Amino acid sequence: MEEDLQLAGFSERTQKSYLGAVRGLTKHYKRPPDTLSEEDIRSFFLHLINERHSAKSTVTIYLCGIKFFFETTLKRKWIVFDLVRPATSKKLPLILSHEEVRTILRLVRKPIARMVLIIIYSCGLRLSEGVRLKIEDIDSSRMLIWVRKGKGGKDRSIPLPERTLELLRSYWKMLRPVGYLFPGSAGHINMANLQKTFKAALLQSGIKKNASIHSLRHYAEYRFMPSTIG
Repeated sequence: MEEDLQLAGFSERTQKSYLGAVRGLTKHYKRPPDTLSEEDIRSFFLHLINERHSAKSTVTIYLCGIKFFFETTLKRKWIVFDLVRPATSKKLPLILSHEEVRTILRLVRKPIARMVLIIIYSCGLRLSEGVRLKIEDIDSSRMLIWVRKGKGGKDRSIPLPERTLELLRSYWKMLRPVGYLFPGSAGHINMANLQKTFKAALLQSGIKKNASIHSLRHYAEYRFMPSTIG
């Protein structure tokens, strides 16, 4: 299955999610997945929906991963995969106010972590896109950021706010990074560590919202970039 996912051109993250779904199925039945029947798969998804009350995103990952395993790797075309339709969630995304974002960012002391959070916030980037930015992805002459191999493996450009460029220039003069704009021990800054840094600043701020770095991106979708940050 892992080889099939690679041949199909899925991203490393998607491969990991799909493989994890099949491992979850295996753990549930305590049997090799290729020994399961279509009725077993049907019962598993009913378990996810009715007993575990899994979120739509969770059911979708299980569906995509398990369906790929059976249909592509094992060549079993089963009707059950056409029946599973995760319920649509109508929850609004959690949005932080501009002042709340400013408060949180002020509490992030490490320059690398602070700057990557600012650029995610100001440009509406995904976490994985922000941490992987390289020096050459900043096109100051055209005021653009180039996102390489974003969602779906596609490249795209994003407007670069003037204030963000000013902060980036100050950041670069201070640290002089080479290669990755936000370096870390594994090349670029670690995503899990950045999440922990954000959560620590959120807790210290006293803001009573269950926010994450993804909340910064949601905020970017609802406003124009303010003239000042930090």
